[in-house]
Amino acid sequence: MSTTPPVLAAELAQAWADIQRFHPELPDLAAPESLIGESSSACGAELSFERLLHEAVHGIAAARGVRDTSRAGRYHNRRFLSVAEELGLDHPAEPHPSSGFSLVTLNAEARRRYRPTIERLQNALRAHRAATAADSPAGFRGPAARHGSSGGGVRVKAVCDCGRNVRVVPSVLAQAPIVCGGCGKPFRIPEVVGAGAR
Repeated sequence: MSTTPPVLAAELAQAWADIQRFHPELPDLAAPESLIGESSSACGAELSFERLLHEAVHGIAAARGVRDTSRAGRYHNRRFLSVAEELGLDHPAEPHPSSGFSLVTLNAEARRRYRPTIERLQNALRAHRAATAADSPAGFRGPAARHGSSGGGVRVKAVCDCGRNVRVVPSVLAQAPIVCGGCGKPFRIPEVVGAGAR
């Protein structure tokens, strides 16, 4: 089995298609590779089939015109929960104070239904992690990791020396520099320097 990101992206696309077989209103996954590097999100700390199903909930909610989150996508509300239940996701009885009902898990029926898909995706993820482990320095996961929350598509402020700033998911910034259009210098996350001193 090849371990290149395009192969993993293909496995993610196939898993998404498997979900679409049971939920035809789910839109196509535009860029499966965008999920590969993401590691700080209310949608899950790491990539897995459970995380993919969580993203599918957002896709179906969007297709229905349902606003399933608030607080810039961090808080997952009861409308999210309603669609999540349709897709076979269980949830805690009470919402998390900052991320709502984002911490969903596969129920037994969904686990049975998607068993071959889950196994195929787990194999591809294991191979991908093994192939990239030596190349990947430990990355900054943002405030969510430090505060024990699940994140929320957590974006932090990245600054440029010229005074401009943007909100960015740290793992995206870690993939390659984001360059300021005003001065041509890269944006950086100043919090990283002092994060370990707490």
